[in-house]
Amino acid sequence: MSRLQVVSGKGGTGKTTVAAALALALAEEGKRTLLVEVEGRQGIAQLFETEALPYEERKIAVAPGGGEVFALAIDPELALLDYLQMFYKLGGAGRALKKLGAIDFATTIAPGVRDVLLTGKACEAVRRKDRAGRFVYDYVVMDAPPTGRVTRFLNVNDEVAGLARIGPIHNQAQAVMRVLKSSETAVHLVTLLEEMPVQETADGIAELRAARLPVGRVVVNMVRPELLGAADLDLARTAPRTAIARSLSAAGLGGARRGGTAEKLVAPLLTQAEEYAERYALEQEQRAVLGELGLPLHELPLLAEGMDLAGLYELATELRKQGIA
Repeated sequence: MSRLQVVSGKGGTGKTTVAAALALALAEEGKRTLLVEVEGRQGIAQLFETEALPYEERKIAVAPGGGEVFALAIDPELALLDYLQMFYKLGGAGRALKKLGAIDFATTIAPGVRDVLLTGKACEAVRRKDRAGRFVYDYVVMDAPPTGRVTRFLNVNDEVAGLARIGPIHNQAQAVMRVLKSSETAVHLVTLLEEMPVQETADGIAELRAARLPVGRVVVNMVRPELLGAADLDLARTAPRTAIARSLSAAGLGGARRGGTAEKLVAPLLTQAEEYAERYALEQEQRAVLGELGLPLHELPLLAEGMDLAGLYELATELRKQGIA
């Protein structure tokens, strides 16, 4: 199992939710997981129903079996200050640069440097060991940018090539890429059973492979339960309306006479069945497309009660059952 688990996906697919559930799943049985946020949205804090995350590693959850989940919201400006202190010992001069706006300017004008800093913090956490020589975290889970930007975000060597061919930034990028392009890393993509997210997932996988970044698994999120099978759908299409009305009446839903309550229910019920059949066919088509990508495929259910902390633990349990953690 790769120690750096990167989670991406088209906006709206629930990638942050899946990343959080994965962090919980990996922390079971006494493990320690760090969940990293790089986009400044504070989505992790909302999911775990806690206050906004600071720029420091903070315990936010306990997993079944006593494992712990820590979280870190990486601030690119503060990460750059850390970097300047580490390599250039700027001390108070770094804080002065921040007050003057130079730090914000640097992280905005040179996005490649920004990405090196963000990915670098995650990779440092992967490699960090305690005094006894043990890894501080068993796993690091990164809630990465959306699929359309994730390859560029992770491929930091190309991003900084025009900015720094030698020196600390170049060396930092090299160190980051040694982790990101190794078996220590797996990039998972989250999708829905809809045409656009599936197409973006396929495109994202192709881009990651072209950049020689390690693709992990595909997670289909918010999968609706199968209410009617193929045989039931055929029956709904072919059964006479009078027979359906009689069945409704027998179930106590109005009289079977012509124009009665049972008969009035037939048309809306058949419309609903047709809509379900269309969606079912589309979802089956998208499953087939995903199956052709050649990657392990996992499905997480659409939670009837909506997403809350209990639902997050439920999804983590589902991931464990499916062997992703």
